[in-house]
Amino acid sequence: MDLSTVCQRYDDRLAPEEYADVDASANGLQVGPESASVETVAFAVDAAGATIETAIDRGADLLVVHHGLSWGGIDRVTGLAYDRIAPLVEDDLALYAMHLPLDGHGELGNAAGVADVLGLDDREPFGEIGPVTIGQRGRRSDPLSPDELASVLDDELDTGGEGVQYFDFGHTEIEDIAVVTGGGADWLEEAIDAGVDAFVTGEGKQKVYHQARDAGVNVFLGGHYATETFGVQALQELADEWGLETTYVDHPTGL
Repeated sequence: MDLSTVCQRYDDRLAPEEYADVDASANGLQVGPESASVETVAFAVDAAGATIETAIDRGADLLVVHHGLSWGGIDRVTGLAYDRIAPLVEDDLALYAMHLPLDGHGELGNAAGVADVLGLDDREPFGEIGPVTIGQRGRRSDPLSPDELASVLDDELDTGGEGVQYFDFGHTEIEDIAVVTGGGADWLEEAIDAGVDAFVTGEGKQKVYHQARDAGVNVFLGGHYATETFGVQALQELADEWGLETTYVDHPTGL
C-alpha cells in the first residue's frame, strides 16, 4: 500500500485538523517521502531511539506513534534530533505521529481504551481544550471500591511493574468516572466541577493531592505511558484490517 494512502486513511479517521489550534504536535506524516510503498508497519507510544531502532530491526517501512518528534517545528537537526531522525532517513523508515486526536477519539482514542477497561457505559466527551475534548466520562453499572478500581487498572495497564497510585479521598462506591490520559492532571478541576466519583489520568502533579483531598474525590494515576498504549494499538488493528503486516514495539517507561 502506498504511504500516502495509509496516512490519508488515518487522517480521515482521526481528523487532526480539528485539533490544529490546540495541539503542539505536527500531526500526520513527520518524516518520509510523500510516495513510498508500505508493507510492514510498527506501532509504538513514543518516537525515541529505542523504538526507532526496534522498528528498523523488524523491517518496518512505517512507524506510527502517539508522541512524535516535531512539536511546533524543528529549528535545527542536530544533537538528539539528528540522532533520532538520521536512522529514519538512512533506513527508509517513515514516521507518522498523532497526538491529541488520538487521545480524544470516541472509539480509537486512549481515553476510550481506558473507558473500555473500566467497563464504562453512557459515555460522553470530557476534558475540554479549546473547541475539542481529549477524554471521556461514563458510568459503571456495578460500583467499584477504590481498591477494586485500582486493581482493575493494575491488571490491565502496562505500567512497567510500577503499579497504580491512587488517592482515596472520595466515595467508597465509584460509579461516575472521568478519564483524561497521559499528563491530564490539569483536568482534575473539570472533574471536580462535574461531580464525578473518580478521575483517572496518567501522571500527577504535587497540587493534585491537595485538590483531590479538599474536594473529596478519588484520583487514580495509571502512568503516562500505560494510559496511552490504547490508541496506537487501535491504529494497529486498522492496519491489520487493511492487510498490512504489523508489529507493536512495547517500551514501558514506568512513568
